[in-house]
Amino acid sequence: MLREQAPNAEIVLTKGTGGVFDIVVDGRKAYSKHSTGRFPTDAEVRACL
Repeated sequence: MLREQAPNAEIVLTKGTGGVFDIVVDGRKAYSKHSTGRFPTDAEVRACL
């Protein structure tokens, strides 16, 4: 899904602790599970790109 939406994007999974799940795009935090209290939907992930 992500490769189709942003074929030139560098996608990196960084292991964290404490349930952290952030989406960072061009150095900017675009989504934070800590802030929302939940994982993003597929549509929210696509919107971050």
